[in-house]
Amino acid sequence: MKMLFLMTMIILLITNILIMLVNLISKKTFMDREKSSPFECGFDPKSPARLPFSLQFFLIAVIFLIFDVEITLLLPMILMFKLTNIFQYSLIFMFFLLILLIGLYHEWSQGALNWAN
Repeated sequence: MKMLFLMTMIILLITNILIMLVNLISKKTFMDREKSSPFECGFDPKSPARLPFSLQFFLIAVIFLIFDVEITLLLPMILMFKLTNIFQYSLIFMFFLLILLIGLYHEWSQGALNWAN
């Protein structure tokens, strides 16, 4: 137990000495304002961080995400075609597409797809 404690203390001492040594030797200079400021993908970091977000863009993104997931659910139906007869396949496929179209019509009638308000 003493040996484990002693080894832990030695390792912590060596790492702390190395961290202090690196901080003393490093050539960091904070004189340049551009290098000391955070990089934000080309945007001016001095502007306010909380810009107004378009709710319409968010709604379109959510609708896109929902229909994108629905398309991934449609793709396995191609493999299901081998396991069922044509009537069952067509019935399930048309029911699925009907649900999608009803959802699209609902979004359209609520005005969620109109960009300019």
